[in-house]
Amino acid sequence: MPRHTEDAYYPSPLDTKARRKRLDERRMHFRRAIERYDEQRQLQHELDDYPELLAVSLLSVPPAVLRRNARPAR
Repeated sequence: MPRHTEDAYYPSPLDTKARRKRLDERRMHFRRAIERYDEQRQLQHELDDYPELLAVSLLSVPPAVLRRNARPAR
């Protein structure tokens, strides 16, 4: 029968700190992603108020750049 050690019940402080650090890094990663998404959505909403700016910006881009950035046909 396997014996239970105190380590199973009381993890070392280093393990706890490392786990907390990983969880905090993961939480910050998600937070940054949410903030980036929100900023992009807000910027898109502001640009939607001025459709003429989009038309002007598309006219000022050379056609070669537009073709290079276009999605390939499937």
